[in-house]
Amino acid sequence: MSKTDQPKRIAVTDTILRDAHQSLLATRMRLDDMLPICDKLDQVGYWSLEVWGGATFDACVRFLKEDPWTRLRELRKALPNTRLQMLLRGQNLLGYRHYSDDVVKAFVAKAAANGIDVFRIFDAMNDVRNLRVAIAAVKAAGKHAQGTIAYTTSPVHTVEAFVAQAKAMQAMGVDSVALKDMAGLLTPYATFELVQALKAEVDLPVFIHSHDTSGMGAMCQLKAVEAGAEHIDTAISSFAWGTSHPGTESMVAALKGSAYDTGLDLALIQEIGLYFYAVRKKYHQFESEFTAVDTRVQVNQVPGGMMSNLANQLKEQGALHRINEVFAEIPRVREDLGYPPLVTPTSQIVGTQAVFNVLAGERYKTITNEVKLYLQGRYGLAPGKINEQLRKQAIGSEEVIDVRPADLLKPEMAKLREEINLLAKSEEDVLTYAMFPDIGRKFLEEREAGTLVPEVLLPIPEGGGVAAAGGAGVPTEFVIDVHGESYRVDITGVGVKGEGKRHFYLSIDGMPEEVVFEPLNDFVAGAGASGKRKQARAPGDVSTSMPGNIVDVLVMEGDTVKAGQAVLISEAMKMETEVQAPIAGTVRAVHVAKGDRVNPGEVLIEIE
Repeated sequence: MSKTDQPKRIAVTDTILRDAHQSLLATRMRLDDMLPICDKLDQVGYWSLEVWGGATFDACVRFLKEDPWTRLRELRKALPNTRLQMLLRGQNLLGYRHYSDDVVKAFVAKAAANGIDVFRIFDAMNDVRNLRVAIAAVKAAGKHAQGTIAYTTSPVHTVEAFVAQAKAMQAMGVDSVALKDMAGLLTPYATFELVQALKAEVDLPVFIHSHDTSGMGAMCQLKAVEAGAEHIDTAISSFAWGTSHPGTESMVAALKGSAYDTGLDLALIQEIGLYFYAVRKKYHQFESEFTAVDTRVQVNQVPGGMMSNLANQLKEQGALHRINEVFAEIPRVREDLGYPPLVTPTSQIVGTQAVFNVLAGERYKTITNEVKLYLQGRYGLAPGKINEQLRKQAIGSEEVIDVRPADLLKPEMAKLREEINLLAKSEEDVLTYAMFPDIGRKFLEEREAGTLVPEVLLPIPEGGGVAAAGGAGVPTEFVIDVHGESYRVDITGVGVKGEGKRHFYLSIDGMPEEVVFEPLNDFVAGAGASGKRKQARAPGDVSTSMPGNIVDVLVMEGDTVKAGQAVLISEAMKMETEVQAPIAGTVRAVHVAKGDRVNPGEVLIEIE
């Protein structure tokens, strides 16, 4: 009997509390919907439960107004018999930039102390230099360090290259290797070939994490098991398949009675599945139509979380009908950037640039700051050859670095503690601020003031369909609890198309009120009534092509500017972009400040 024919029990990691709802529901599941089922989850016998990391930290602070550290501690308490696992973006941690080594060490130490047992560590460029410090920090904490290959396909991504990466991670001291197929690009026989090569060259357990976007996830996992992989990632069936993962129940049933039997209780998992079936209905407003099986991923390589994010951003500005143009542009941008795997943050970097290229009607008319940093080498070594003409356009004569990017960063923790000193009650609070300075500070300020208000979940209409606010004049009803007081709110929307306005009729505890939002995009984006700004018409009117937030204003009234000079920095889709002066002249008026929400076409600065 050959080595790969030896009977082995396959271990299962369930993603229900992290990646499953990140892939299907924009990471919106709340702790209150997790805790009631934890006792049963803890009885299943999973090798681990993925509960933290990825986009959960961001979503907790930005949308749910939950302290992510409290979430982790509560889950640790509720799951005493199960390993807790997180996804860590190497030197990026849970943010979208590289952090200094002292921040990485501090974050890993606190994550371990608060309950994480297994750290799945990856780098978006598969640049192992960006994994070294995180791996060492996990080992220093006495936890399981899992080195991760971000799987993708391109002319430069070969079996030999992936095996070389696994060997390099083994030399750094990882305890296992994960094959992370974030977009569903693996095919069954490619999986078999790669896993077989890994098992032949690397003496470590191999984990398979494959999304089912192309409909081949379960087949890939079966072939991986046959090739020698010991672990698979699945999702409870009510949150499985499509851009999520193969269903836990399906894989348990498929392997039952074979040499690869998981040994898990199928009836118990089915009971848990029924619980989450009801939970999923609560989050219907976050469901995307782009979460089903879609074989186009084999060409555009767009991961599930990225797909729903792109759809939401395009919908926000009335351009959802152009999503196929964006999908077609993404591979072209990726080739220009040297074929990075599309995983956070490179998925956002490539995806956002593709959106700008499509909506502007001209490729690279606007180049995001993150693309400029990428082309400068600030994210690491690109896997393939970069478009040198694009690099010159983006960074001019600036130097391209070839060292590990974090080698150029000074220690940050002392400065971060000083900046957030009055609001931080713990080292964990400092790290929350470190991950997301603006929204982290806002979260801590609102917590201090007792004004944390999470997103409102739309009620589930009769029949289980999706409610349409104001549809046919029928109000949508909310019951909102604020500081122990409950308010019933009925909203009916009536459009006034010719004026670019929308009238909403609100009844709060029976008292009617009319609210006018102008323009419509403000309401859709949750921006409030910022529509006082006029629309750009003059040659010197500065505006943006995407809705977003102002990160910084770089000029004042009376300043003299050159054509093409950066005058604003805006943030959209978690990426920052310089907004440039369309003409040379004098700044006559500035209509925005840091933190303002803006919409496409609005006059933000006037230059004459």
